[in-house]
Amino acid sequence: MSGSSTVLGAFAFSCGVILLYRLAVLPPPVWLLGFTLPTLLWLLPIRQRMPLLVVVISLGLALGVAWAGIWAHVRLEQKLSPDLEGVKVEVSGYVCDVPEAGSFNSVRFSFCVTQWYGISLTPGPDVALPKMLRLAWYGRPDGVLPDHRLRLEVVLKRPHGALNPAGFRYEDWLFRKGYRATGSVRSAVPDPAVFCSLQCQYHRIHIDLTHWVDEQFAGASYYPLIASMLIGNRGHLSAHHWEVFKATGTIHLVAISGLHLGLVALGAGFFARRLLLAMSAYRMSERSVRLAVFLVVVLCCLFYALAAGFTVPTRRALVMVAVGGWLLLMARQVAVWHSIIVALGLVLLLDPFAPLDQGFWLSFGAVSLLTCVFAGRLGGTGWLSGLVVAQGAVFAGLWPLLELTGQGQPVAGLLANILAIPWVSLVVMPALIVGGLTIAVFPSSSSLIVPIIDAVLGAMWSFLEWVAGISWPDLEGTVPEIAGFGVLVMLIITVPVRVFRVAGTVLILFWIGLASLQSGSDNPRVAVPDVWVWDVGQGLSVMVRAGDQVLLYDTGPEVKGVFSAAESVILPNLRALGIRRIDTLVVSHADSDHSGGLALLVDEFQVGRILTGEPESIREKLGYARTVGGGREHREIKVQGCSGERRLTSVLSLFFWQASGEFAGNDASCVLTVRHNEAGIEWLLPGDISASIESRYLKMRAEKFPWNTPGELVVIAPHHGSKTSSSDAWVGTLQPDRVVYTAGYRHRYGHPHRDITARYRRAGAEAFNTACSGALTMTVAGGTIKTREARHESPFWIGGPSLARDQCKVP
Repeated sequence: MSGSSTVLGAFAFSCGVILLYRLAVLPPPVWLLGFTLPTLLWLLPIRQRMPLLVVVISLGLALGVAWAGIWAHVRLEQKLSPDLEGVKVEVSGYVCDVPEAGSFNSVRFSFCVTQWYGISLTPGPDVALPKMLRLAWYGRPDGVLPDHRLRLEVVLKRPHGALNPAGFRYEDWLFRKGYRATGSVRSAVPDPAVFCSLQCQYHRIHIDLTHWVDEQFAGASYYPLIASMLIGNRGHLSAHHWEVFKATGTIHLVAISGLHLGLVALGAGFFARRLLLAMSAYRMSERSVRLAVFLVVVLCCLFYALAAGFTVPTRRALVMVAVGGWLLLMARQVAVWHSIIVALGLVLLLDPFAPLDQGFWLSFGAVSLLTCVFAGRLGGTGWLSGLVVAQGAVFAGLWPLLELTGQGQPVAGLLANILAIPWVSLVVMPALIVGGLTIAVFPSSSSLIVPIIDAVLGAMWSFLEWVAGISWPDLEGTVPEIAGFGVLVMLIITVPVRVFRVAGTVLILFWIGLASLQSGSDNPRVAVPDVWVWDVGQGLSVMVRAGDQVLLYDTGPEVKGVFSAAESVILPNLRALGIRRIDTLVVSHADSDHSGGLALLVDEFQVGRILTGEPESIREKLGYARTVGGGREHREIKVQGCSGERRLTSVLSLFFWQASGEFAGNDASCVLTVRHNEAGIEWLLPGDISASIESRYLKMRAEKFPWNTPGELVVIAPHHGSKTSSSDAWVGTLQPDRVVYTAGYRHRYGHPHRDITARYRRAGAEAFNTACSGALTMTVAGGTIKTREARHESPFWIGGPSLARDQCKVP
């Protein structure tokens, strides 16, 4: 096979691997074996009659799908039986990552299981028990584990997380990392009987290395940055660190990836070549020197990748450096695009789950953009102009990809990266690597080395904090608009025609000005009203739309410094729908599972008014609203009590009610009734009211509502289906057609309660639970409600047969 055919085959193979993750259903193993049949084309005489292009593409594509599918089957076969969820089991194994301090005085770590105890734990001949667990051990403020090899008593559950159209998906992350169960540790003792394989020995050494770094650099002012940039241990970074990195678009600086391994490769190659030429100028040929330099570069990068934890981004960067080093140092005359495609194929061959990682797309996207910009240039560029051009190309070119993945592209990143990248490349990383090696050889030198490293990191961090504190403009647009912007910028950079560049620059400035004027003002108009019940776990958040107007009822749960539904669910989903303005924000009451992240939403969206059952508490929450870096202040929004009638366009009528009296907490909830005037359909959102408040609402409803029984009624179960709510009178009087429980999966409160679900079932209500269904979308078509569940549109590793969502039922 020729070189061009090899490259074409690698590209087709890569497309096949990526294609698998676009399928809603994972093909059975027999079908996957069928994908390998095109290999026969290479062996049979028919190959001579077919164009080589067709044979190579079909072969590569088929093998890619089969390769990724087989590995997906192997991972999905590892299952925790539903009978084992929530019960204590014992396992032995070893810690297979660096333990990190978690919330609520916990230590979180990955655990590779070598043995499960108990005959009853055998799931069957066709199912394997999970080999890797994601665990938390509460009540361990020191974050120290008894040993590397352990016998644990754990309580587990199957992979599960919030399921919404956009935003972070915990189940995606678990599947991509290989965790097939999560849980908590009840007890742990050392277990020296565990056989420590080569992988086990590596993880032990890596954990010892992190402890050594802790001991040597713990006194440094910027120790969290040292640990993350030197060995990839980001567990010490605080929320403030992440906020600054996110605001300045510099998270890549603390992720051991292409930049860091590229610097190691350049340094190792430079010194190795100079040393070899000086020592053996008359004994080694140029080819031998190049080969030796290549081996030194690969070994140094491999050693650094192992020291950094050999994580997925690090392995991907190692492959790319090795391919690039082979082509450069061995002086191969191969097109640069060929090397990128070969690296892509090797990465997917070694890691077929890579397409699930956003970093995979961003890293290859950035490399491709830089190749487009610099590969075809006839003349060189100065280092400063080259850096500016590179940053402009990456900023504009990756913006559409970041938008599709739910991330923003901060304008601050242009300034931050132009100065931070050369500073990290030329000063910080050499200081860290040389300083770390010096301390390892001469431990007494730490008193001299640590202040130097602190100084260079302090300069970088002060600059990043300053950039984050500047009030930068918000550039917003639809994905097609952003893609057009990126293409235009790339054309301006790559097309050497002065008139075209001037005209393109004028168009860009005009677009930026127009986008700034329109930012935060318009919502897309929907032809049919819809109601979205977001999957926020144990909490509540519902969005109602009609025309271009939006109402948001509650903002979901929040645990400070741990989780915020507003940040991980509501914000990305509203942005994905193109929503920039919330006309009415209803906060039923001030409990954290209904009002979490309120300040963030007020900062990020234009909010017309806030209605709530607890105005004083909500005003207090809004009093702490600040944006990242303190850059942007939001206008004061009037917080009103819950009462009266309003409209959401002419289609939907809104009725607000709250029990009169001195109530607080759950019973102060603002109850909202949404009525579709034409179809006579209602949605009832009661917050967390208890049975005593329910009776008051029913009495008011019978006296004041100007209509008879609605054509269809959807009720959000009060208080997530708690047994203190949804009384017999409530269910019997309302007789809802559908009931929605917004509860967490296997939550400690046990919502929804079996007595309550049985009560609604007897009333004939069709039941939905966001823990099972994921986000719900309800629209009115033909005078009836059409309900769409996110689980029916989920990928095979979330909604596939015998997985948690597939077997999840309303009790």
